[in-house]
Amino acid sequence: MPPKAPIKVFSGTNTQYLAEKISLCAGRELGNVNVIRFSDGEFATAYEETVRGSHVFLIQSTFPPTDNLFELLMMIDAAKRASAYKIVAVMPYFGFARQDRKDQPRVSIGAKLVADLLSTAGVDRIITMDLHADQIQGFFNIPVDHLYASSIFVPHIRSLGLDNLVIASPDVGGTKRANTYSKFLETPMVICHKYRSKANVVDEMRIIGDVEGKNVVILDDMIDTAGTLTKAAEMMKEQGALSVRAFATHAILSGPAYERIEQSELTEVYVSDSIPLRKSSSKIKVLSVAQLFADTIEKVYNYQSISTQFVI
Repeated sequence: MPPKAPIKVFSGTNTQYLAEKISLCAGRELGNVNVIRFSDGEFATAYEETVRGSHVFLIQSTFPPTDNLFELLMMIDAAKRASAYKIVAVMPYFGFARQDRKDQPRVSIGAKLVADLLSTAGVDRIITMDLHADQIQGFFNIPVDHLYASSIFVPHIRSLGLDNLVIASPDVGGTKRANTYSKFLETPMVICHKYRSKANVVDEMRIIGDVEGKNVVILDDMIDTAGTLTKAAEMMKEQGALSVRAFATHAILSGPAYERIEQSELTEVYVSDSIPLRKSSSKIKVLSVAQLFADTIEKVYNYQSISTQFVI
């Protein structure tokens, strides 16, 4: 039997903050990769150590700008051309995931395009978390390990010790996620039904279910402009909710999101560190997913089952 391929872990430029925590949890050192930038904005990636015959893990969330995605693609290409044995892209946040279907004429399916780009670059496996749409896994012809932030969110929700707890979905699309949490925590569930005339703009919203005298926890995969979230919290308080908290995996927090959250009826907002916060907020708390990804990397490298990583 041939000797086991050595493991090498590298980080993209803008995910260094999380990669350092992941490598610390895994008890491994991050490898050295140099990103050479030219005056016109073009850049190139170069590994400063050999990866020949190595099992290479590349940690990079692909949040905006698109440089993060392209840097990951170039790191994959460089590792392949340097004769890496296996290349695994560790993407805590998978960008362009909201473009998972043709919901109107003459639009692209961005998530499928990203999947094709990663595959063409030469990646052998994807490790990601809380995809906006589960079917994106089917866009790949390689293994996709789809992790869930529930493994850190559920214990924290329990630790809050909230009486009369109700789980809420901010839209109909998140009903499956909320229903799973609701069953696991043995609590009722409510749904926010919203109508949008265009992206990031909520024209109308209604609460389906009873929130009077309840402590509500809204669950979502991401917070972008926070318009839906803050409007839902306001309506729930108007309908008699004792408190409203939110748990969302990916803190995109673009545009007026921070201001909306600060001025909202939300007591607290919990997010993961899959995307770095642009600034601090008294209401936004960060729960790290570093240990989750460190454990998964070790299990994948050692060809072990990752089913123990899933709480719900």
